[in-house]
Amino acid sequence: MTYEVVIGVEVHAQLRTKSKMFCGCGATFGRSPNSQTCPVCLGLPGSLPVINRMAVEMAVRAGLALNCTIGEHNRFARKNYFYPDLPKGYQISQYEAPICEHGWIEIAAGNGKKRVRIRRAHLEEDAGKNVHETGTSGSLVDLNRAGTPLLEIVTEPDMRSAEEVIAYLKGLRDILMYLEVCDGNMEEGSFRCEPNLSLRPLGQKEFGTKVELKNINSFKFVKDAVEYEIKRQTKVLSEGGTIQQETRLWNLDRGETAVMRSKEEAHDYRYFPDPDLVPLKLEKEWVEGFRDGLPELPAMRAARFVSDYGLPEYDATVLTASRGMADYFEAGVKLFNQPKTVSNWIMGELTRELNNSGTDVSASPVSPERLAGLLQMVDTGTVSLKVAREIFPELYNSGKTPEQIVQEKGLTQVSDEGALEKIIDDVLTKNPAQVAQFKEGKQQVLGFLVGQVMKASGGKANPGKVNDLLKKRLG
Repeated sequence: MTYEVVIGVEVHAQLRTKSKMFCGCGATFGRSPNSQTCPVCLGLPGSLPVINRMAVEMAVRAGLALNCTIGEHNRFARKNYFYPDLPKGYQISQYEAPICEHGWIEIAAGNGKKRVRIRRAHLEEDAGKNVHETGTSGSLVDLNRAGTPLLEIVTEPDMRSAEEVIAYLKGLRDILMYLEVCDGNMEEGSFRCEPNLSLRPLGQKEFGTKVELKNINSFKFVKDAVEYEIKRQTKVLSEGGTIQQETRLWNLDRGETAVMRSKEEAHDYRYFPDPDLVPLKLEKEWVEGFRDGLPELPAMRAARFVSDYGLPEYDATVLTASRGMADYFEAGVKLFNQPKTVSNWIMGELTRELNNSGTDVSASPVSPERLAGLLQMVDTGTVSLKVAREIFPELYNSGKTPEQIVQEKGLTQVSDEGALEKIIDDVLTKNPAQVAQFKEGKQQVLGFLVGQVMKASGGKANPGKVNDLLKKRLG
């Protein structure tokens, strides 16, 4: 039996508001446990929630960017379940009237493009966090996260492989980060992924029994978990077994999924409208005002980088994955109008130093102006490409300009023909055998002689000039 993989994905994206969804407590990650709480997010009797306007605005902007219809009439509901990290005994969410519906984004699939449909995106509050400390007999609860605003984004079951899941997640994360509505930090839980996966015989229309993979915090782990689950379900079905509807966790140490709990259906949560929150009406003109303010999104910007700057698709995709990186590139090109050269240096030397220091491009010590200054020096022959690459780490770490570093180290490239001819004369005198070989037609010897001149000059000779002068002398 050949099986078709069917995958949908739920993403919980934490919105970048300063305060929580229904109260004024801060939503900053990493504060001391339970330091950002109040009667509302602690669920104390008599406390009343108030909707965070900024969270609504961010959800609307995200929905528009995801090609969704924005619901004019919204209603918040209580989703009832009982965990230690849920102080009220219910989560305020949206059920029958979500803020965003019927959207899509386009992803790369095989050699072409594919639309992944978004069923809904709704606002809700987050739960707290259970802390299991080694060496203690019990667990602790940190409620700093309780009440932080989330946008839960649910796709249709349109994906057919782990590669398509990753393409969707990366595309979605890039969009949300471009909009500055989510910081996309998976390690801190700001962008949590939950694939829902089932198998069905190829050609069958009915879906198989789905399994949810819960809260995975890196793209690599998502890919590994999905691929493992495909193999596991294929084996179960091939051996005549049945798939149980359940939630499974990814066990990193063992490289396998493990049962967390049986999967709840919507009716198990006993949704009902929250009596403390009136229905939320969004005026059409208000919504459309956000559409006009949307930034150029990654896919559109990548296409423009290809058409306007002549970049390869790969370069354009890499540069536009981050809004900050794309802005840096365009600032660099304005100062040094050689787009491919600027792209190479950003994706190579700059990205390496940023990764090594754990720095975002927005805080790069090498500004577009300094990078352009270095590239100008290479272009005019002031320094060689080799020297420019060698001094880049110092440019990144020292705060000096490229001109200062070159001057202090005496690295200015020698392009004066008179000075170069003296070095060439000396090299030719010391290498008569190679000179004879070149004159006999062994053109590859020229590279050796150029290397000897570069060595004799301490790497300062202009290699282009050396090459031309040697050809004239040996011609």
